[in-house]
Amino acid sequence: MSRQRVAVIFGGRSGEHEVSIVSARSVMAALDPARWEPVPIGISRTGEWLSPAETRAALDAGARAFTGLGQPLLRAHEALAALAGCDVAFPLVHGTFGEDGTLQGFLEMAGIPYAGAGVAASAIGMDKALMKAIFREAGIPVARYSVIRSREYTLHQNMSMALIDEAIGYPCFVKPANGGSSVGITKVRSREDLPRAFEAAFAYDTKAVVEEAIRGRELEVSVLGNDEPEASTVGEIVPDREFYDYASKYDPASKTELYIPAPVTDAVAAEVRDLALRMYRVMGCEGYARVDFFLTTGDRVIANEVNTIPGFTSISMYPKLWEASGLPYRELLTRILELAFERHARRPQP
Repeated sequence: MSRQRVAVIFGGRSGEHEVSIVSARSVMAALDPARWEPVPIGISRTGEWLSPAETRAALDAGARAFTGLGQPLLRAHEALAALAGCDVAFPLVHGTFGEDGTLQGFLEMAGIPYAGAGVAASAIGMDKALMKAIFREAGIPVARYSVIRSREYTLHQNMSMALIDEAIGYPCFVKPANGGSSVGITKVRSREDLPRAFEAAFAYDTKAVVEEAIRGRELEVSVLGNDEPEASTVGEIVPDREFYDYASKYDPASKTELYIPAPVTDAVAAEVRDLALRMYRVMGCEGYARVDFFLTTGDRVIANEVNTIPGFTSISMYPKLWEASGLPYRELLTRILELAFERHARRPQP
């Protein structure tokens, strides 16, 4: 069987640019060379698309970020020609302009099969406010939260603060509604901390989510599949600092610990896995996603979020959970790409 060409698209304009590059390096190195031919397509910090040759040269030079290279999308003829010549795409652009449905919509319009969630699920997964509203409507337990927009905060700052005092309390977290990898998130201990927290959140989005701080353990489950998804074993993250922030996730000096399987009871593990599948289906996810939870005292499980393009670095929880569940990294990547073809084949054709 001839090898199929996989457009690995990564980099991008979000605060997770460097993480995306590390994920892509890991994926391209692990793809089965007998079946897949990776075609790297980088996207610069400012949105220019790099040709495969430019991308390879930057990676070979040890680039941790793409700057000063490529062309705007509509003029990126070499990158677009390379994409058109691929059999399937593997989007690994974390965060905005990649994980939020925009890149997925572009691939849909181009008629290219792609790995991971579709347009709607990607958009919902990126917007924490929409995601929590959908979970709450479906009866899935979530933390107390409120949504504050930058304009209303600017015009009615005291009212916004009073709402948080009454509805959420302290400590709480202020985070951009659209974002990932804990970028722009601040733990707030009192009203006096709010202006700084909102400034950080509004640097990334015009909408902020204010969420009660849940005191509990952090559990994660990897989900894989289209119409009949499966859940991996449950893992636990023990951050090396007060909460699981960007540095705790990606700093080489981080002492964050991952426990796979998580030291929880069989009943808790079953509940978490069942709830992960419910959340995945409620959002309309396909392909793959990582689902995160809090476990409080008394073994109460609270849904946190669904990440539709989780990290694929060598230390990332998503592939580690599947490896512990009996699906090695290389086979996992093949399954994800097969799911992309399966979904594309069953889509109604106009």
